[in-house]
Amino acid sequence: MKFFGQTNIDFIGKRKVAFIISIIVIVAGIVSLIINQGPKYSIDFTGGVNLEVDLTPVKENVQPLAIQQIRDALQKEGIEDVVIQEVKSTEGKSYVLIKTKIVGESDEKVSNNIVEALKKNFPDHVDPKTLIRLQEEVGPKIGEELRGKAILAIFWALVGIIIYIWWRFEFTYGLTAVAALFHDVIITVGIFSLTGKEISLSIVAALLTIVGYSLNDTIVVFDRIREDLKLFRRESFSNVINHSINETLSRTIITSLTTFIVVLSLYLFGGSVIHDFAFALLVGVIVGTYSSIFVASPLLVESFRQKQSKSSRRRQRK
Repeated sequence: MKFFGQTNIDFIGKRKVAFIISIIVIVAGIVSLIINQGPKYSIDFTGGVNLEVDLTPVKENVQPLAIQQIRDALQKEGIEDVVIQEVKSTEGKSYVLIKTKIVGESDEKVSNNIVEALKKNFPDHVDPKTLIRLQEEVGPKIGEELRGKAILAIFWALVGIIIYIWWRFEFTYGLTAVAALFHDVIITVGIFSLTGKEISLSIVAALLTIVGYSLNDTIVVFDRIREDLKLFRRESFSNVINHSINETLSRTIITSLTTFIVVLSLYLFGGSVIHDFAFALLVGVIVGTYSSIFVASPLLVESFRQKQSKSSRRRQRK
């Protein structure tokens, strides 16, 4: 049973509008990346210290701390250029996240300096046994290596996809599928830049997940196109692709909608640790669904028309 019944939407006829929308979003993201001098990397890639601490008052009649109080106390102790945020656990309890990049000191020393500053300035809010909830320390060299490996992971994933789709379909199908995947990744990274979010290892994992999700959607459509090209040989290439997209539309929307609901639940109720990861997946599900309908298949049409144009020019020369 189909969710939408039999549809007859002219997706290929709307491809130019879709391309313009994609170009606008991509350009906005690229401009943001240029203004911000590239993506905003987390300490996973730049090196630094990430501390999540519990500063809940340990004595009665003591007021909770404000973020500015913590920042002022750390600056007084010579710890500057820190990002301090309030985060909530899945149980709704508030904690404090302190991030700073290493400048001329070892990561362990920076962590110890922050902990000692908190103990010294806020004795009524520090329980040594429960103070540190999360502690991450990454050196600059390790961060640079991780960044290089993350880029290589995405690159080889895309190369593998081209080879796989080339083997299963044709080389043109592989190129259009990877072009659509580039479209999804660039838009997701651009949105992260526009919203000021950091790129971390978990976000790289999310990007690879988006690549897999979008590819799965695209291959379903490509499979139907291959079948329909054999059944409707007298139809134009554009009509066959339109027919294939409409046939798989119900499946695409149901899959995307159920995935979106699950990821939205993670985003709303999963806590601060996976908040950005879930946000990346939300963007990826939306953009991936859009690209499988309005980018990958229309690019096939453009590729087919270019081949026809070249063939006709060759015949005219002869």
